[in-house]
Amino acid sequence: MTDAVRTLKEWTDAARKIVFFGGAGVSTESGIPDFRSVDGLYHQQFAYPPETMLSHSFYEAHPAEFFDFYRTKMIALNAKPNRCHTKLAELERAGKLDAVVTQNIDGLHQAAGSKNVLELHGSTLRNYCEKCGKFYDVSYIKHSQGVPRCTCGGRIKPDVVLYEEGLDEKTLYRAVEYIQEADVLIIAGTSLAVYPAAGLVRYYRGHKLVVINKTPLDRGLGADLVITGAVGETLPWPASWRGRALRMPDHRLDSSIATRQPNPSNDRNPGSSSQLPGFPRKRGT
Repeated sequence: MTDAVRTLKEWTDAARKIVFFGGAGVSTESGIPDFRSVDGLYHQQFAYPPETMLSHSFYEAHPAEFFDFYRTKMIALNAKPNRCHTKLAELERAGKLDAVVTQNIDGLHQAAGSKNVLELHGSTLRNYCEKCGKFYDVSYIKHSQGVPRCTCGGRIKPDVVLYEEGLDEKTLYRAVEYIQEADVLIIAGTSLAVYPAAGLVRYYRGHKLVVINKTPLDRGLGADLVITGAVGETLPWPASWRGRALRMPDHRLDSSIATRQPNPSNDRNPGSSSQLPGFPRKRGT
């Protein structure tokens, strides 16, 4: 165990309000590709750039092409939680972890047993008819052909935040509140290149800011502890853990995943402001 990992374990053992902020690097250890690494989607060849195909305007103008790409690259039915997911679930059970704030859309945190998960970018596991609001699970979308349609004839939209769409304000504000109150904030598996989500870490007011990433990350965060490595290997088990077997719930059958009922029209606000008014001054300002 390195000195940095030992320090992280001391901090998490003593903490009572840990918040974990994670990105695509958390799910790569489950076999889901990220966007910006060497093997990520941005380095693969497609008819259009991935950020174009995952935009709201492309979804509206070319829905068939959107869903072809979405089914192939964004849905991971066979992915399983990795050690990072299970360790975070154990930290929550131990009363150490207050919340997981994730940029991922795969539902793997809930699959590992985490209860308080704030999905900034939505989830592939939830899909709703734009006309009547009827819910459809991820398997329906995966095995549909062309543009998926509801029994009412309406188009079914995944409950994910596309480029040009705003994040859910309630989720954003809850994330800020948890981050402000955290005694330890762990940022892992993210390049912090996507806003406004990346800007949330600026609201941390404590002095135990931890960054875990496979590649060095320098975003002027003023991190108190930086660890270069895989988050699943680095994140410690809680002191109370004794290696018991974990029962993995089937997140595709968990009704708690499908709790957010959006307006049948797109309730995300395209082009919404990334500012979060009404909060105290941020870290470092």
